[in-house]
Amino acid sequence: MANPNPAESGDLSHLRMLAAFAHPDDEGFGSGGTLAMLVERGAHVTLVCGTNGDVGEISDPALATPENLGQVRQQELRNAMDVTGVKDVRFLNYRDSGMVGTPENDHPECLHQAEAESVVEQLLDVIREVRPNVVITHDPTGGYGHPDHRAMCRHVTEAVARSRRADSGAGQRVGGHDSKASSSLYYVCFPRSNFQRMWQKMVEMDIKPPFASEDVDKVGTPDDEVTTTIDV
Repeated sequence: MANPNPAESGDLSHLRMLAAFAHPDDEGFGSGGTLAMLVERGAHVTLVCGTNGDVGEISDPALATPENLGQVRQQELRNAMDVTGVKDVRFLNYRDSGMVGTPENDHPECLHQAEAESVVEQLLDVIREVRPNVVITHDPTGGYGHPDHRAMCRHVTEAVARSRRADSGAGQRVGGHDSKASSSLYYVCFPRSNFQRMWQKMVEMDIKPPFASEDVDKVGTPDDEVTTTIDV
């Protein structure tokens, strides 16, 4: 019988994970439990956040203003990671690009418009330092097409590919780790059936879904393309 508590099933102090997402809170959707479980089992987790989330919605004016939203969301992420146990949190400090089709998509300082080479080099710097065994990021669809999610996926994928090519050279030990140990890359995805169930529940509760009914069969990752699940 499988151990019902993954945190007690083995030591993972040898594992180094890099989690790279676009906005504060993206790390919690689909991977928050995994990060907490890995840290509890001894893994070293580094979280890189591409933007400050400064174009997000403000649900309560008492919590933030448009002027300080980025700072508030950065601190919220740090607080959340304190609870999760992730101590190594880094920001690339790009501007939030906003939802697809909004004017914020065209802002010259947003992640969506950032020069790819610059973002990839920053991510490579982290990979060279951390030497992760595993890297996780958004899937190519961005979940629901968010331009920052899709951009982060492209940049992380390219950074990992370059790191692997570099690691194919002569092996050497860096910080006690074999520099030839290439990272495994996983995309954090949302199965399409999950979106379909969510859409149906929102309709039943008289809540307007964030996407049109004709899109419900297009958003998310086809269920048969999901390769790995972790029960936390």
